[in-house]
Amino acid sequence: MLDQQTINAQIGDLLATRRPGHSLPGAFYHDPAIFDFDLREIFGQAWLMVGFEVEVAAPGAYLAITIGRSPVVVLRGQDGVLRGFFNSCRHRGAQILPDGCGTAERLMCPYHQWMYDDRGALRGAGRMPRDFDKSQHGLKPIHVRTVAGTVYVCLAEQAPDFTAFHDALAPMLAPHDLLNAKVAAQATLVERGNWKLVMENARECYHCAARHPQLSVSFPTDARGNFLSSERVDILDFKQRMEAMGLPSAPVEGAWWQASRFALREGNESITIDGRPCVKKPMCSVNGGDVGSMRWALEPHSFCHALGDFVFMFIALPVAPEETIVMAKWLVHKDAQEGIDYTVDDLTTVWNETNLQDRDLVENNQRGVNSLGYIPGPYSESSESLAIRFVDWYAGRVAAAVPHPAPVRRPALVGL
Repeated sequence: MLDQQTINAQIGDLLATRRPGHSLPGAFYHDPAIFDFDLREIFGQAWLMVGFEVEVAAPGAYLAITIGRSPVVVLRGQDGVLRGFFNSCRHRGAQILPDGCGTAERLMCPYHQWMYDDRGALRGAGRMPRDFDKSQHGLKPIHVRTVAGTVYVCLAEQAPDFTAFHDALAPMLAPHDLLNAKVAAQATLVERGNWKLVMENARECYHCAARHPQLSVSFPTDARGNFLSSERVDILDFKQRMEAMGLPSAPVEGAWWQASRFALREGNESITIDGRPCVKKPMCSVNGGDVGSMRWALEPHSFCHALGDFVFMFIALPVAPEETIVMAKWLVHKDAQEGIDYTVDDLTTVWNETNLQDRDLVENNQRGVNSLGYIPGPYSESSESLAIRFVDWYAGRVAAAVPHPAPVRRPALVGL
């Protein structure tokens, strides 16, 4: 069996064969060793969006989610502080809380009933020796940060700086009042495709006109999949009006994040089946809720749209080299009543249909890149600029984590 240093060196050698502006060599989309690398060096080191503060608003409320092979939990303490932990018992490692949201003042492992408090400290461990020191067996913490009602975690010992992202996103998202929202619907899809194929697809609209008829009603792309020019008079007018109303709209970005407010297709006010708002009680009442979409996205795994009437979240979580879980959530104002102010079908149809269509595209893409005949192809600079940005970011992270390629022939990874 090859040691990790050798495997990393081989990954670096393979990355060096990638041509700029082209998709990745095939092994990056299906090789088990590269998948393990991605869990450790990409998802294990990045800030990841996991949900919203309203899901963990009350003391004792928790949000549990599995990132790669690591179950984690975010918990609101009785003191009101939000904390995060690896969701693994310090006895023999069992997962303590099931994935999802719930309430638990104390965390009890279902296996041998070891009990932890809301600060992660071990409080009960039956049948252990008299000299057993509970203080040495608390839950392992993870980093947790929030921005304007959204929640992020990082599993690394040292998390990347969060300040620039927070300071840029907070004023853009604040008008959507996410602290006074509720989760109205959620959906989970299992896609038989590598997580990078899921995200490359999610980062471009080259395919939208042909494959997303529902989304194309309101999404501002032309027949070629290009976003409508930011130099158009109507789009410039939209941005000026939004800024005048106190809604920051200019694009902002960092190495692993980006955000901007953009106009929807002319005559549309929301991303719905007919382009009209589908929730009577808006989340952002500025300009009567006609505020376009405030989109923000994080590498490696998420994007969101904050509209006048609802907020939509998309996150992708790797499960296996050729399997990814896609989770979606829809938020509406906390006082909006289902059946009176909105229906779940009206709220979710466009993005549910879009996600199902994208699942089929990703699974088809996976079958193609698995082929012996796969050759990395060029991206469209005009229609796939965000996909290029994503892959370049990924390639940069890989390059930073592996040795520089050397002119030495090494034994190849199985399947690589």
